[in-house]
Formats: sequence, C-alpha cells, structure tokens
Amino acid sequence: MSRRTLLLAALSGMALAGCAGLAGLDAPRVMLAGVESLPGEGLEVRLAVKLRVQNPNDQPIDFDGVALDLTVRGMALASGVSDARGTVPRFGETVITVPVTVSAFALARQAYSLATGDRSKIDFAASGKLAGTGFGSVRFSSRGEFDLPAALAAPAAPASRP
Repeated sequence: MSRRTLLLAALSGMALAGCAGLAGLDAPRVMLAGVESLPGEGLEVRLAVKLRVQNPNDQPIDFDGVALDLTVRGMALASGVSDARGTVPRFGETVITVPVTVSAFALARQAYSLATGDRSKIDFAASGKLAGTGFGSVRFSSRGEFDLPAALAAPAAPASRP
C-alpha cells in the first residue's frame, strides 16, 4: 500500500468518526427571548431577534454563524442570518441576537390575517441552524403561541350610523 492510500484511508476514517460523533447530539432547545427594533430601508421592517439556545448535550456546541426563519400564523414572516460565533456550553445556554427582515408584503399578509381571522391566539414557529465550525451544522426548531391583549383580540365593533 502506498503512503497516499494510507493517508486517504486514515482521513476517511477520521471523517466518519467525526460524523458519527455528531449524530448522537440532541437538538438544542431554542426559545424567543426578545425582539428589538432596528433601522430599516424603505418598506422593510428590521428586528433584532434574541434567541435563548439551551444545549442538552454532554459536549459543547461550537457555532460560526446562525440562520433563522420565523413563521407566524402559518405564514412566513421574517428571515435573517448572523455571522455570530461562539459556544453553547455543555448543559448550558447562551443568548444569540439575529437581525431579521420583514418585507412589507409579509407584514400586509399578517395584518389581513389578523383582521379577518381568529385573533385569540397567535402561533409562531422559529427554525434555523447553528453553522458548525467543524463537520456540519446543528438544526433547531421551536413552536409556541401567545395570547393577544384583550383590546386587540376583541372583534372590531361595527360602525354606528348617525
């Protein structure tokens, strides 16, 4: 066997071992921790979404970039990426801020949906990935719902005629 063949076999074995180690990871738990306004351009709305990422694994999760998609009431609302870099410690948590963009069209769809549909509860979903610094990425998804304040959830009163 040549040295080149041995080197290729060794590298292939290490790559497979690295992938096998990643396969045993539980998905991180991701929760919406906060939302702040950012300056936007034209018709877009920009927000800084804060994600609390919990690592239920016995090893840290290193990340070098984050991608995020937000869905509200079953419709795409916002998406964003960040070149944030860091580590979620083993059995620990960290907060990551991701700037997202909401298009005027997505905002109009949400407003129409709220005006014509059930306004008692708002369901949302967040999905994305923590880009890995090694052999891959760790995907996450989270779902939840919240109640609108009573003044917003009540149907609009019909206009009275004089």
